[in-house]
Amino acid sequence: MDYQKLAGKELLKIVTLGELKASGYQPKSIKEELRLNLIRKIKNKENVFEGIWGYEDTVIPDIERAILSRHNINLLGLRGQAKTRIARLMTQLLDEYIPVVSGSELNDDPLDPISTYSKEMIASKGDHTPISWWHRNDRYTEKLATPDVSVADLIGDVDPIKAATMKLSYNDEKVIHYGLVPRSNRSIFVINELPDLQARIQVALFNILQEGDIQIRGFKLRLALDIQFVFTANPEDYTNRGSIVTPLKDRIESQIITHYPKNIEIGKRITKQEAKLEGKPLSKIHVPELMKDLIEQIAIEARKSEYVDEKSGVSARLTISAYENLISAAERRLYRNNEENTVVRVADLIGVIPAITGKVELVYEGEQEGAGLVAYTLIGKAVRTLFSELFPSPEQKKKEKEGNPYVLPLSWFGEGNALDILASQSDKEYKSSLHQVPGLEDIITGTLKNLPEKEKEFFMEFALHGLAEYSKLSKKLLDTGMQFKDLFSSMFDMGAPEEDDFDEDDL
Repeated sequence: MDYQKLAGKELLKIVTLGELKASGYQPKSIKEELRLNLIRKIKNKENVFEGIWGYEDTVIPDIERAILSRHNINLLGLRGQAKTRIARLMTQLLDEYIPVVSGSELNDDPLDPISTYSKEMIASKGDHTPISWWHRNDRYTEKLATPDVSVADLIGDVDPIKAATMKLSYNDEKVIHYGLVPRSNRSIFVINELPDLQARIQVALFNILQEGDIQIRGFKLRLALDIQFVFTANPEDYTNRGSIVTPLKDRIESQIITHYPKNIEIGKRITKQEAKLEGKPLSKIHVPELMKDLIEQIAIEARKSEYVDEKSGVSARLTISAYENLISAAERRLYRNNEENTVVRVADLIGVIPAITGKVELVYEGEQEGAGLVAYTLIGKAVRTLFSELFPSPEQKKKEKEGNPYVLPLSWFGEGNALDILASQSDKEYKSSLHQVPGLEDIITGTLKNLPEKEKEFFMEFALHGLAEYSKLSKKLLDTGMQFKDLFSSMFDMGAPEEDDFDEDDL
């Protein structure tokens, strides 16, 4: 029997130490296990970290080098940069099953036991020692570092109840209750937000990282633990809540810096993958590609906004939640109007504001403005940015004597006309409203080629929002939607709030 050729059900048939020895099994450390499986996947051109986008040429090569070097890893990056997901995916680099001594608290390797329990059992039963098989999905432990975490939680402590029940002295090793780290022997152990761990608790990890052993309450105990450590940390924590003590940082061999998506396309791929849209009538809701770009652009604008704390970062969860809310806004309208199909509207972005306000940390100036107004401003900046990429600049066209496509619609508004775009109005009413603005359709057809017919009104509305962001039109937030008017005439209108006079209650 060749152990290397056994897998799955064939392995599970091996139930004693003698049978395991006969198979040719040889112990190997978890870091060697990760390394060998990574080498095999690299040679086979397999994707090791499925579902991780944007890190192909940056973070993932660093992680693979760290694994090949048998390093413990610290993933350093702002919130929402897939640090924990990467750690969880590392389990796919483990062998499908490994043998353990049945009943062992420390998941002992039958041929290389470290606990008293397993050593005594093997000494007593020899080749008849029962073994069981541990699946790779179970070889993962994750702990969030919080101020209340103790050494006993992580490492272990003397258990007086166990001592009394078993009638053992406190000097007996059997009275020890092992913490999460020893119980994660032969596993991947992840500590999230490492700087939040108190310094004295971080010190308890020194020996484990350097020597691979633990000390509990003065016991002369040496347990050669076999663990792949992965830590995650947010740079913000180094100043706001704590830090990684220098000796511990020195013992973590590889520190890998993560980052946000470097372009909109990567961001859209992540959002599409992560958005929870099960059960939604997606076949009845059309989302123009520009709207998907707008959602991602909002996050980009937030990451460089003077109102948002740059050190805190803007999680990818912002765009995911925003996209879910966007679809729900269109879904709600579909049900209210009993329509078969609908296309999302730029006005639907108002329904995205609640997904933004809870995802950004504001600086003092942002707090003064208010979370709702900041979110509204970010949406406006995203519209302006993408409008400038698709349409000619209103400022530039104003200087030209001929060929200004914005003259007709702006003149119509200048005559005192107003246009309301309501969130719940039917598709027929929505289209009718937009087509009453002379020259608006010509802006779209004259600029955009091969535009799908069903997206025409979306882009017409987008053009209005773009003109408002360039201060060519006034845009007011209504209780149920938005109103566009001439900029100058709106100055004398003391009615609904202007964009610059945003009231969060209007949401």
